[in-house]
Amino acid sequence: MDLRAIGMGLAFALMWSSAFTSARMIVAEAPPLFALALRFLFSGLIGTGIALALGQSLRLSRAQWRAALIFGLCQNALYLGLNFVAMQWVQASVASIIASTMPLMVAFLGWAVFRDRVRPLGLAGLIAGVIGVAIIMGARLSGGVDPVGMALCFGGALALSIATLTVRGASGGGNVMMIVGLQMFVGAAVLAVVSAATEDWTAVHMSPRLIGAFTYTVLIPGVLATWIWFKLVGRIGAVKAATFHFLNPFFGVAIAAAVLGERLGALDLLGVAVIAGGILAVQLSKQG
Repeated sequence: MDLRAIGMGLAFALMWSSAFTSARMIVAEAPPLFALALRFLFSGLIGTGIALALGQSLRLSRAQWRAALIFGLCQNALYLGLNFVAMQWVQASVASIIASTMPLMVAFLGWAVFRDRVRPLGLAGLIAGVIGVAIIMGARLSGGVDPVGMALCFGGALALSIATLTVRGASGGGNVMMIVGLQMFVGAAVLAVVSAATEDWTAVHMSPRLIGAFTYTVLIPGVLATWIWFKLVGRIGAVKAATFHFLNPFFGVAIAAAVLGERLGALDLLGVAVIAGGILAVQLSKQG
């Protein structure tokens, strides 16, 4: 893994982790699914506009179209949709910690569904991840965190795990920015339909905080981080790229604490460290 790939991975992890804090700010001012559908619409327009300016086309391979559709549905509509709804009741730090377990879910699904061989280090990482989650969730539930919100976050992480298994097909063959834009439109379309049936679109409280958080989310986690992720997977492969997810618990918790003032206990920090160690162990076992 070269220095450029390391820089891309660090940038992705930081941008991706910051999305939970900006999302928490957005859902305090607007219906979550409505705001998320708008975010994807703007991100999609920007992404496809840049792609066209770069000379990229809509002529994608069948594997790319399939991956873009599945990624748009699983990551954008399900993963982020469930997280946005959940963050009406749970803190950004909790959502980011749960989302960071995605590499552990991917490893488990690979073993359970595809019968992938799990090495002793990988098995130890999976066990550590479960222990870390149990430490944090036990402390949070006893402190009154909403269990429904937590369940939605776990459901979203599972959806993202499925999306990650398809990302290799989307990263090859060029047209990366076009794929980024198109999968945004998939999320926008699905969430707009659900939002129209379940939310009041007039319940938006315009404020500088909402505008700033929305703009940041569209441009940075929405377009830039997703583009970096696809390029990173194309450069070093999905397994090595996923190693950078072990940084998400640290970045997510730190950003939420710095920007939103969310308090963290000793058990939270212990659980974050155990989960991060488990994720790293799983990924290193795959590279061995």
